[in-house]
Amino acid sequence: MFVRSISGKTTRWLAIAGIFLALPALAATALKTDPAKSKVTIVFKQLNVPVEATFKKFNAQITYDAAKPETSKANVDIDVNGFDLGDPEYNREVLKKEWFNAAQFPKATFVSSQIKPGAAGKLDVTGKLTIKGKTSDVSFPLTVKKEGSNQVFEGVLPIKRLTYNIGEGEWKDTSMVADEVTIKFRVVTAQ
Repeated sequence: MFVRSISGKTTRWLAIAGIFLALPALAATALKTDPAKSKVTIVFKQLNVPVEATFKKFNAQITYDAAKPETSKANVDIDVNGFDLGDPEYNREVLKKEWFNAAQFPKATFVSSQIKPGAAGKLDVTGKLTIKGKTSDVSFPLTVKKEGSNQVFEGVLPIKRLTYNIGEGEWKDTSMVADEVTIKFRVVTAQ
């Protein structure tokens, strides 16, 4: 085995080269979510009437680089116990086993696997959505814009509730509650 000592000068150059090699990875910045300005809502139809509800608690971890969006990542955890239909009785009902089964599955999650430039200045996001223990691949367009010093990420993700067993038993009947659900989100972050 051949071992050669490295001089102090060579060590400094290696350290400087290492810093320059690491700079592209550092360009993707972890952003802090502003929960007061951010929101996640869903829209579904009950007896063909649109109903909007809000998830009051969620945590979004976003690493974003506008120059290289493909290095960006997103991880969102939604507390299903914070689901609000505007009525305490309905809120308790949807936490039951037939709906979200919040006792066993307290969180819904989204983890991105790919973010890339898309059409009309938007980003195309692909990842895994897990609700009630069921995971599926999803894709959606994402709009990113600046508002003052904040970054704003907005998107709409259509899903089918029955894919995730939301509405079991008699609630599988889509004539009462439609299968189509639209998740809308607006995440406001600051660096």
